[in-house]
Amino acid sequence: MSTAINTNVVHESEAQRQFARVRMPAKIRFIGPNRETLEARVDDLSAGGFSFVSPKPLVEGQLYRGRLMFVVDNLGLGMDVQFQARSTDNDGRVGAQFQNLEPADISTLRHLITSHMSGELVTMGDLLGTLQRENFTKARKDKKLADGRGFLGRASAVGFSLGVFIVGVAAFGYVLKSIYGAYFVTHAEAAVVSVPGTNITMPRDGTVSSLIGPNGVAAKGAPLASFSTSMLDVLKGHLEEADLTPEKVTELFGKQMTGTLTSPCDCVVSQQLVANGQYASKGDVIFTLAPRDATAGVDARFAYSDFQHVRPGARVTFHVSGEDTDREGTIVSSTPLKQDELSSDIRVTIKPDEALPSSLAGRPVEVANDRGPSLDWLINKAVARGF
Repeated sequence: MSTAINTNVVHESEAQRQFARVRMPAKIRFIGPNRETLEARVDDLSAGGFSFVSPKPLVEGQLYRGRLMFVVDNLGLGMDVQFQARSTDNDGRVGAQFQNLEPADISTLRHLITSHMSGELVTMGDLLGTLQRENFTKARKDKKLADGRGFLGRASAVGFSLGVFIVGVAAFGYVLKSIYGAYFVTHAEAAVVSVPGTNITMPRDGTVSSLIGPNGVAAKGAPLASFSTSMLDVLKGHLEEADLTPEKVTELFGKQMTGTLTSPCDCVVSQQLVANGQYASKGDVIFTLAPRDATAGVDARFAYSDFQHVRPGARVTFHVSGEDTDREGTIVSSTPLKQDELSSDIRVTIKPDEALPSSLAGRPVEVANDRGPSLDWLINKAVARGF
């Protein structure tokens, strides 16, 4: 058995009035089509509109301004309204709809209509109480629409929140690192890579020309550099008064004597302190040589107040200028900077865990002694407590 579906069916909630209309004494005074003032009695009234018999025909869809008047406690209550003529008939009856009502006007209308329908007596005090309280709440958000933003808006909001979170975490980490560095890390005031070696000095005043390249290997007795000096400087102190004539001095000054600097050991040239062709005085250091099998170390200077943290055997971390990674080492000696008098600094010698090339001699180094808690320290403490 089949039942035909009647599609011409409307639920009563779809056809019922949106607002309840009541008959209550009220008047409407408004400006007519020709800018004249008209007045009529209100037939019925609701929160959405009202009806009345207009003295003159009104145009459907046209907006009009007027004043809706009530009598409360023998006092006249006027409400400025704007309404639209939605329907008219041949008898002059007009169905009007309120437009742009203020929240206070809506509250007053609802109170008057509700009190009239329940049979209560409307007083001026009730109206004042209604106007003083907040009668409206914010509309509920549609979960489907959320805040009205699309995918890009949501992604932008999430990205901004994530950026703020990352900045906050970075700032917290920076502050935490600064506090950790202030309490648990000791830094050297100065440090340099040092190689035990021999200094080659200039025997006389003159110019130098190296015979071996940087980091070159020189066997014992091999020439390192040649130098030239004025013959007058060589014979100074050995000339007689008869040889000090202007002509003789000019002749000796124009003559040059050359010599050679040789290596005293099987060494590597770690530093050349005087450039080729540069003038050097007698006793100036020209080369710094290091034995071939010598290993470079690090000499550092710490403040005297840190002597408890830079004792021999303490572990340190250092970074050589020009390298990309940090190195580790052990302090092998710690002595005052000046042995014969009180000093405010301590000289520390560090032995690297991995051999340093002698070519790094003279490079500045950053040294730090980290004595704070580490992961190994935490594990050892946990093991000792039986966890």
